[in-house]
Amino acid sequence: MVQLVLIRHGESEANFANTYTGWSDVPLTAKGEQQAQAAGEAVAQAGIRFNHVHTSVLKRAIKTAYIVQSAIGQDDVAITKSWRLNERHYGALRGLNKDLTREAFGKEQVAQWRRSFTQTPPLLQRPSRSRRYHRFPASIIPRGESLATATNRLLPYWTDQIAPGLLAGENQLVVAHGSTLRAMVKFLEAIPDTEIDRVEIGNAQPLCYTLDMQLNVQNKAWLTKE
Repeated sequence: MVQLVLIRHGESEANFANTYTGWSDVPLTAKGEQQAQAAGEAVAQAGIRFNHVHTSVLKRAIKTAYIVQSAIGQDDVAITKSWRLNERHYGALRGLNKDLTREAFGKEQVAQWRRSFTQTPPLLQRPSRSRRYHRFPASIIPRGESLATATNRLLPYWTDQIAPGLLAGENQLVVAHGSTLRAMVKFLEAIPDTEIDRVEIGNAQPLCYTLDMQLNVQNKAWLTKE
């Protein structure tokens, strides 16, 4: 058996402001840092020793990963940062208040954009490319993504980076974002497209999977600080 722990970043400034974030690089709030510390302490109580940590290239996930590593006393564990673990790109909704978009577009439409598997939000007119992506082809920068599109971007990282470690019996920690972790949960649990809207990943709530050596889920548990 091998263990995979998934953690969404702590509260970000965009979470606090109730705005769409996606690939925008926003920091944690003070509360978010405290949540990350509590998540790390919950993982520490579970006594899991990790062989590798994976996170996105966005500071809210990176900072959460660092705080968790320190809390579990595993700062020495290698960490890989990849754009493939970035949050889903919310296109032209990025930076807008979620309540205001419900007023403008209607609750049902916004719910579809946010929670369905295939719906894509309004696209940016052109991709917004920051310096951190300059070493990659321009084609990786989306104008907006559905959860299905984000899943297609995520799965090669699972296949190439996370799964090989698990298959070698090495515990893995993934610190990422709500939508990309929903995509990973959907894949691990074979959740139908029509049921993914029911899956929620809260800020800094560690989710631990115990997998067999064919990476089938044997147990699923939310880790909480006692």
